[in-house]
Amino acid sequence: MDRPALSGRPFNAHFTDVAAAAGLKAPVIYGGVDAKKYILESTGCGCAFLDYDNDGWMDMFILSGTRLSGDPPEATNRFYKNNRDGTFTDVTEKAGLKAVGWASGVCIGDYNNDGFEDIFCTYFGQNRLYRNNGDGTFTDVTKTAGLLNEQPRWGAGCTFLDYNRDGHLDLFVSNYIRFSFEHAPVPGENINCNWKGIPVECGPRGLPTGRHSLYRNNGDGTFTEVSQTAGITGSTESYGMTVVAADFDEDGWPDIYVACDSTPSLLFINNHDGTFREEAVVRGVALSDDGAEQAGMGLGVGDYDLDGHLDLFKTHFADDSNGLYRNDGKGNFDDVTRASRLGVETRYICWGAGVVDLDNDGYPDLFMVTGNVYPEVERKLPQYANKTPRAVFRNLGNRTFEELGAEAGPGVAEAHCSRGCAFGDFDNDGDVDILVVNLNEAPSLLRNDMKVKQNWIKIKLEGVKSNRSAIGARVLVRYGTKIQAQAVLSQSSFYSCNDPRLHFGLGAVSTVEIQVFWPNGLREQFKSVPANQLVTFREGVGIVTSKGWAKT
Repeated sequence: MDRPALSGRPFNAHFTDVAAAAGLKAPVIYGGVDAKKYILESTGCGCAFLDYDNDGWMDMFILSGTRLSGDPPEATNRFYKNNRDGTFTDVTEKAGLKAVGWASGVCIGDYNNDGFEDIFCTYFGQNRLYRNNGDGTFTDVTKTAGLLNEQPRWGAGCTFLDYNRDGHLDLFVSNYIRFSFEHAPVPGENINCNWKGIPVECGPRGLPTGRHSLYRNNGDGTFTEVSQTAGITGSTESYGMTVVAADFDEDGWPDIYVACDSTPSLLFINNHDGTFREEAVVRGVALSDDGAEQAGMGLGVGDYDLDGHLDLFKTHFADDSNGLYRNDGKGNFDDVTRASRLGVETRYICWGAGVVDLDNDGYPDLFMVTGNVYPEVERKLPQYANKTPRAVFRNLGNRTFEELGAEAGPGVAEAHCSRGCAFGDFDNDGDVDILVVNLNEAPSLLRNDMKVKQNWIKIKLEGVKSNRSAIGARVLVRYGTKIQAQAVLSQSSFYSCNDPRLHFGLGAVSTVEIQVFWPNGLREQFKSVPANQLVTFREGVGIVTSKGWAKT
């Protein structure tokens, strides 16, 4: 697709990587640096924004892998407490979150409804559930919660959701590949171990697919696997990656979408009786618009065209377009990738992504991070570099986008080999910042410095009859002549979790109308809410005091 000329309109957002100054200096160890022997080394991991101590400031959790040759001292997940002054302190050991292994995804949610966000991490081997103790520490409760695997598995995407609307967060986990070092082929061994004539790590094609899992929360701190009775195991086997759970058909019950690599992606529609039916093909989100399987990796969820419905954005491999799917409000999707002018970018392997209003103009933009899986390839094919820039597609307000690079600041133009990213306002200044996982180097923290003041509003939800985290809630905001939908998600991007406070850019509009669709079915409406504030809603109560927004 030909790349159209830029509109020339100034872009209000400006991103600078402030990770080093903020104290994020430890590298994310993940496999070989110059070459990868196994696919396990190349998929990478995610990160999360969460407020673990309820002070109103976003803290950060960053996953890590290790190396085939052994565990370097830097190889651990890292937890950073927000100091409220633009810097963070590494409190990993104090919080009880030090862990070594091949981590994949993270999802956040208050599974025991005690008012403190808990953490679930997927791994190759054994997933881990960390209960937040409310005193700055976490406890690994994987075994007591009933989440130990009988056999090692490759946990990939995950999400908390309340699929049966009983007020307790259940858990869905995608599994990527059935992998073992004993049986894995090596670079060049067969047709699935070559890329453009160069021997590379094998897979996913040629390796056995994973099966996905649903665990019901029993309400007593334990979970029971219900994958079979819920209809999850009956779906086509696939290489599952990032998972999102949201009410895509607007019937009041959460559905589950799984981005799948080299196999059709999956959409599980909730039947309201504890079961799901898989309908991605008939609903238009399994394949590309020409019927091809794609390398589905990252997922963004948002309302790009301001029609009040949740659309999907899915990232893919190099030489393929990233996909944008428009929702009709009933959970049926049209592939609008070409019509929206996203097809101009096919150079990069794309991972973490978001549908987020970066410049507060009231139109959600698209952001994605990129990076190769074959670091050895660029020596022979320099056009497929290992480290590549981030990409911003600015929403032009007419259902089309234009790609920006350096125009969005040095944090976008800089090249890294990235995987997960999370979107959140770490400095509480009313815009969206971005945390990025970079393989075998320190993460990036892209601070957004707005060039011109535009209005905004943030919305935090506290469930009462619904789950405390309000995961699965859908929010409609009306501002001026516009309407925008967002949802509270436990995972999106690539294996990552965003700031749970929903952020809406408003442009010049100074008051909004807010409609909340709570997970347990309650609908509430709030009129004439002033802009430029964090507003916290408690289910059935209304507006309550927001914590921590005023700068210290």
